[in-house]
Amino acid sequence: MSDFKGVVVYCEIKGDKILPIAAEALGIGRKLADDLGQELAAVIIGGGIAAVAPQSVAQGADKVYVIDTPQLKEYQADAYLAALEKAVNQVKPAIVIMGQTDSGRELAPRLAFRLGAAATLDCVDLAIDADTRRLLQTKPVYGGNAQAVFTAAADPQIVTIRTKAMAALAPDPARKGEVVNLPVEIDAAVIKAKITERVVEEVAGIKLEDAQVVVSGGRGIGGADGFKQLDELARLLKGAVGASRPPCDNNWIADTAQIGLTGKIIAPEVYIAVAISGSSQHMSGCSGSKTIVAINKDKEANIFKQARFGVVGDWKKVLPAFIQKLKDLAAA
Repeated sequence: MSDFKGVVVYCEIKGDKILPIAAEALGIGRKLADDLGQELAAVIIGGGIAAVAPQSVAQGADKVYVIDTPQLKEYQADAYLAALEKAVNQVKPAIVIMGQTDSGRELAPRLAFRLGAAATLDCVDLAIDADTRRLLQTKPVYGGNAQAVFTAAADPQIVTIRTKAMAALAPDPARKGEVVNLPVEIDAAVIKAKITERVVEEVAGIKLEDAQVVVSGGRGIGGADGFKQLDELARLLKGAVGASRPPCDNNWIADTAQIGLTGKIIAPEVYIAVAISGSSQHMSGCSGSKTIVAINKDKEANIFKQARFGVVGDWKKVLPAFIQKLKDLAAA
């Protein structure tokens, strides 16, 4: 019988709060732990973070391991990897869940390599196989055109989960859990990389990853002026503006708006794709959208295979009519 038992969620922190994706990981972690009849633990890492621990308990954790030292006040991959490795070696969980964030994508495979395990990134569903009690790890493949289910033979089974692919539990501040301080001394010699500059992305309005409605433009928009109309529609819908890769490459819109395999992964309630062909690279970033609405003059465009609703037509004619209709409805 394996010595590994239970589920651990690595909860990333921003400021004095756990990230929303950490709450989502705790939500699915709670279900997996209950299905296994085992414990759900959280690991939080940083400097001056002790007050954050109750948030993990409120979101479903039975126990929280806190690694709190000034050495970890700023994220640094080598140092965080060392701390996370120590926590996992002590807890010996069967399953480790992280968010599909920049640091999750960086830490998960490196942790798996150190532990002689495997890591599956960007999962959109997790479940326990009733017969084998192994973790079923579902993730998009072939650029998001299909989904595959993976299992890992070795423990711990390490995964990252896609933003908004799984639901967080409603926080319960009255929930009780154990907080364990885990002392860790980071050997400065393990830190091979050095942060020389930190650039904070400036976002006007709703952050793209948090928007419930995203209006996105592709190569067919034709220039920066076209995105002004997309911005008007997005503001009417209280959403955000995104783009496929060509508009970003042509400086029609900032690189930070790019959605896709090499851009941001989003999962809004409504995704309006304007003049976007629907390449697999782009669909990898928006396939988690609950409803896709496509506007494209090419009736053969791949985006129509992915969309729930589609309009075949020139966006320059369709979009003004759409915007005017929304204004009329808002005024009624």
